[in-house]
This record gives sequence, C-alpha cells and structure tokens, in this order.
Amino acid sequence: MKKFIILFFTITLLFSCKNKPPHLIRIEGKQLPITEEINSVRAIEDYIEPYKQKVEKEMTAVLSFTPIELNRDDGMLESSLGNLMADLSYQKANPIFNSRTGENIDFAMFNFGGIRAGIAKGNITMEHAFNLMPFENELVVVELTSNKIDELVNYLITENKAHPLSKQVNLIMRENGFDFKINKTPIDTAKTYFVLTSDYLQNGGDNMNFFKNPVNLYKIDYKLRNAIIDYFKETDTIKVKLDGRFKRKN
Repeated sequence: MKKFIILFFTITLLFSCKNKPPHLIRIEGKQLPITEEINSVRAIEDYIEPYKQKVEKEMTAVLSFTPIELNRDDGMLESSLGNLMADLSYQKANPIFNSRTGENIDFAMFNFGGIRAGIAKGNITMEHAFNLMPFENELVVVELTSNKIDELVNYLITENKAHPLSKQVNLIMRENGFDFKINKTPIDTAKTYFVLTSDYLQNGGDNMNFFKNPVNLYKIDYKLRNAIIDYFKETDTIKVKLDGRFKRKN
C-alpha cells in the first residue's frame, strides 16, 4: 500500500509538470551584416522592378526651374530657400484658411533646421521636393495674442538665425532694440494674429513654445511637402531674393 501511494504521487507530479505552461528561459540574437556577399533573389527583384521603375520615373519628373542655387545659408538672417518656403506656404494655405474662416493669415514662420536640403541651379524635380521636406509635417494656423507675438520676436532675436519668415514680416534688430511690423504695421496689443506654421513647431518643436496653447488652432489638412510640390508644379521659373525682411542695422 505504501509503495502504491508513493507511485501515485510520483505519477501525479510528472503529469502536473507536463501540464505547466512553458517558460521563456533566454533570447539569443545574431547579427547578420548586409554585404555584397549576400545573393539577391531574382524572383523578388523581378517582382519589385516595375514598382522601382515607377518610383524612379515619378521622382525624376521635372516640376519647375530655378535660375539660381537655392539654399538656407546664403544670407545672415534670411535665405533664398527660407524665404521661398515661407512665401509659397503662405500663398498655398491662405486661400484655404480664408475660405473656412473669413480671415487671412498674417504671416508664416518655420524653422531653419526644417530645411533639409538645397536645390542646385537648373531643373527642380520631385526628388528635390522630398529631399527639401522629408517629414510628414502638416500646415496649421495658430491664433496668437500680442504677448505671444512678442515671445516669437524675442525668440528670433535670441536665436539670431535665418528661420524662414514670409514677406509680410519686417524685423530690424538694432543695438538699442528692434522694430517689428506685420504688413508694415506695428503690433496692436488689442489684436490677435494668425500665424502659419507646422504641426511639429506648434507642439513646441525647436523650442518654439510660443506656438503652444494658442487662442485657437486651425488645421489646414495640407502637408507642407504637398504645398511645396503644388507650388513648383504651378510655377515655371522660381523667382526669389533676399529682401531684408529680417536684418540687423547698426
């Protein structure tokens, strides 16, 4: 009887062990470097080739032409590419904003670091547009108080950098202060202002915290890259210059 009880508990223990769920003991990984020694799979290459050709054709399609090189470093506090980006964004977004609100955007502002590539003199292709703006940033309009506009101006002065500003703005830095105007008019403390920017910057990107918590936030449902592409398609020859919208005077 004693042997039977011992045998019974032994069998029961074995079955209970088998019924327990498996436990992960360790994970092992192995690095597989991608080198020229790895052979391609012809079937896969043949499958993706039509898509590859289609993408290459779209990316090399000519959209416009620039008679000069466009970059973000050809001015001290403004640049050809920065002025172009801010102005074309305003031009494409304002009609949409006006149709929905009955108001006009006062000016556009973006960040210097958001310009990711220059454009050489000559034809402008779809690839240029994607290199210029590789992010999925959306255009938005923020309604700001005059105090927030003051914060924005102080940010520009402190940064001392060519952040893209549209031509509605004129900011002159002097040794003893500054002059700031929107559409040739000084800031009215009783007004609010509609500023076009990206959703990234509106969320405080690049430390532009003055865009956060606005009076109102309006979504345009328009990607910045799409605005760039649409403008290039509509414009045969790009005309842009440094016009002194942001400068320093002694």
